[in-house]
Amino acid sequence: MLGTLFSLLGTALSLLIVDLALGKGVDIANFPAAMIAAVAIGLLNSSVRPVLSALSMPLNFMSFGAFSLVVNGFCFWLASILVPGFAVHGLPAFILGPVILSFVNTFVNQYFAEKHPELQSSQQYPELKAEK
Repeated sequence: MLGTLFSLLGTALSLLIVDLALGKGVDIANFPAAMIAAVAIGLLNSSVRPVLSALSMPLNFMSFGAFSLVVNGFCFWLASILVPGFAVHGLPAFILGPVILSFVNTFVNQYFAEKHPELQSSQQYPELKAEK
């Protein structure tokens, strides 16, 4: 439970960094909007994205995987439609927003995992559990 909260917090912080990095492309009004957007992105990535990925598999195959950027961008944009205080403007933000979010979120969540290894499940980070 606490691990999920840290993951959500990490995604919200990552969204605020995406807002800073892309300037006018991504707008987040405040931290509560970032938290709600993190929940929306998580729910969309776990429900809508697999369906879109399966449906777009031929396009993804023909583009050597580049079409997955469009699927990720669509989920990112869809979250901005659903969450007040979170907006995505323009094609660069549509494509680069999820890429930057993924990189920053990886580093932030890795930081939380190193600081609090007891919050991670043994299946997700078995090397952290083995060090105890």
